[in-house]
Amino acid sequence: MTDMTLNPIFETICRVKSNEPINREYRLIVLDAPSHILKCEPGQFFHLLCPTKGDLRPYLRRPMSIYGFYPEAGELHFLYKIAGEGTAALSALEAGENLNVVGPLGHGFDIQDDWQKLMVVARGVGLATLAPLAQKAQQMGRKLTAICSARSPEVLMSIDHFKALGAEVITVTDSEGTSGVEALEQLIEAHIQAEGVDAFYTCGSNRLLTMLQTICARHGIPGQIALEQQMACGVGMCQCCVRSFRRKDKIIHERVCKEGPVFNLQEAMGC
Repeated sequence: MTDMTLNPIFETICRVKSNEPINREYRLIVLDAPSHILKCEPGQFFHLLCPTKGDLRPYLRRPMSIYGFYPEAGELHFLYKIAGEGTAALSALEAGENLNVVGPLGHGFDIQDDWQKLMVVARGVGLATLAPLAQKAQQMGRKLTAICSARSPEVLMSIDHFKALGAEVITVTDSEGTSGVEALEQLIEAHIQAEGVDAFYTCGSNRLLTMLQTICARHGIPGQIALEQQMACGVGMCQCCVRSFRRKDKIIHERVCKEGPVFNLQEAMGC
């Protein structure tokens, strides 16, 4: 993976530019951010200090994958779902208010020189983590195919964003019966045979992880996964986010926040 260990980490106060729903489940918060924290890589994350709002008093910071970073506009974007006290408090922030962020953190996705045909396979909010990869692929002149999965068409995310960045987008949903493992595997195998794939990228889902590990092993295709894990400190000290990995015939343990969140697809183990 790309070595980010020498990149500086900042604690910064950012001003909220907007914080709006994009569908019935997810919201997009856009921050006015200084250029020095926008030297990011796809797959990295920030640790957000969610505010105190009324009865909502979140204590620990919340890790949030970067959905978009735009140095030319001075903007940092996060896509999130209200899932608990922290994200509920985050959703209450209004334009003009401040948000304390720490980052960029972790090791991001890597695109090797000989990886010309890339495929993203993700579901739900996992697509937020992979969105910056599409931006980098476009900048590098690589062909990207994005398979976007969701429960129903109404909650599919990032479709227009991926298309605007030149990606070929394929959508699959539970309600249409197209997102099951067997159907997905057939779809991906057909794409490999027709056009070829040099590398796979995914995020989070154990089901997608297992399926892609099988496909990658069958064809000798490399891949990377961004893992989702509960975190406390976000900088590797508390050991809260340790996961197990298979490496050189051994089981080893690494911190998602520090050694990750992006790992070799074949080494990752489901939880």
